[in-house]
Amino acid sequence: MTSSTETGGVTGTPDKDYNLIWYVEACLSNALRLESYIQDAEREKDSEVADLFRKAQADSRKGAELGKGLLRARLNGG
Repeated sequence: MTSSTETGGVTGTPDKDYNLIWYVEACLSNALRLESYIQDAEREKDSEVADLFRKAQADSRKGAELGKGLLRARLNGG
């Protein structure tokens, strides 16, 4: 959120936690979307683009895993 006020009273989730949840979802969604882009590139036999998308997908998965780790720790009170 770009607002200067905390919206956790409305959502029931503090902004910093909401932002982390959003980030994990965005990373996972991106990894899924890139899978179809990889398949499209492979169908066209464009290995250069397919490799680029595979790297991007790996980065998205890594971001999701890092975010999930933070969420796990925070939800467990750590």
